[in-house]
Order: sequence, then C-alpha cells, then structure tokens
Amino acid sequence: MTNNKMLIEYRNVSINQQEQPIFKDINFRVYEKDFIYVYGRVGSGKSTLLKSFYYEVPVLSGDSNVLEYDLRAIKKRHIPHLRRNLGIIFQDFKLLIDRSVNDNLKFVLRATGKRTRAEIETRISEVLKYVGMPNKGYKMPHELSGGEQQRIAIARALLNSPRILLADEPTGNLDNETGNSLMQLLHKISQEGTAVVMATHNPLWAEKYSGRIIRCEDCKLTEEIHPEI
Repeated sequence: MTNNKMLIEYRNVSINQQEQPIFKDINFRVYEKDFIYVYGRVGSGKSTLLKSFYYEVPVLSGDSNVLEYDLRAIKKRHIPHLRRNLGIIFQDFKLLIDRSVNDNLKFVLRATGKRTRAEIETRISEVLKYVGMPNKGYKMPHELSGGEQQRIAIARALLNSPRILLADEPTGNLDNETGNSLMQLLHKISQEGTAVVMATHNPLWAEKYSGRIIRCEDCKLTEEIHPEI
C-alpha cells in the first residue's frame, strides 16, 4: 500500500461517448509518483479515459474524483483550474506551427495565469532546460525533429507544474531510439513527484520501463498484478 497521496479515484464509473458505452463500472486510482501504462488496442477507450480526467468527456455514473474535484458536480468555473493541474501530451505534438518554441510556451503561460514578463521568461528557461532543449527557444516547430517537438510538448505540459501528466501515445510517431529517450524523461518526471498516466498500444515499453499496467478491454479496466520477488 502506497503512502503517496491519491490524485484520482474512480469507483464504479461508466463513461459513454456519443451515446456509445466506452467503460462500465470501472475502478481506477492514481497516486503521486505513479507511472501508469493504460494499455489496449486502438479503439479500446484509452484516449477517452484520459479525456474524462480533464472533463472533455463527461462521466456518466459512479464516483469520480480528480485532484479533489467531483467530476459529476464540478462547476464550469472550476474546470480551467482543474486543467491547469493536468499536463497533457499528444501523439501529434499540437504545437502552433506559425510561432517559435518560445512563443508557443508564452502563449500557454499568458492564457493560464497572470505573470510578469520576467516570470514568463524564467519559467520558459526552466522547462526547456529540464527537457534538454535549453537553446531551442528561437526555433520554429518545422525546424525540429519529431523527438525534439515532443520534448517541447512535454515542456509545455510542465509549464504550470502539474500534479498529473497525461500522455496519449507520446511515442507513437517516434523511432525506437527517440522513444526510449522520451520514456526516460517521462520516468524522471514521475520519480520527482508528478504522476504520469500514459496511454499506449505498445506492450514493449512496460518491459523496459517499470510501471503499473492497466489493460483496456471490453469496456473494462484490469490491472496486471505482478508477484513480489
């Protein structure tokens, strides 16, 4: 039993999307420092589960708490605050292609809080250094490799010091070597306190980088239990 604080708790939760049942009566918990693989085939509901955490897909029934917010009773004015505490990484990066790395990051900071110019510059410098891209702020997205773009996407997700990082197939568009580098970075993030929940259809990552494995199948979530050695 972990002593880390619980960040997400779903109890008997059901989720529909466009009136189609995606999950029925699922139970799911996330704690600080967790690294969780949400594993399943394409179309099994992995992305839908992640979207439910930040209220893009509503919970139909059950008890659903994310960062102490009851998702079935959350007020609209509280949704932006919930989302600021959730960093989100996508497979296709979703960088704004018409502006530099620095301007991509400035856009997020200006949209999510009141900061001085100096505070913005300092935070951008911190996250770029953290992801190993300290000198890439002037670059445009098209001037970066896929791996570099994903590192910038991770930097963007870390700007507001989230308590949970949601990664939706973050290595899906990357070669194996670049994917390995990204996995090492994501594990570093979880070890330093931010829970990471990663949707993937690649079972090999869990063999190389330890974490809890949650399988999505037939509208259910099942956690793989590994015996203590």
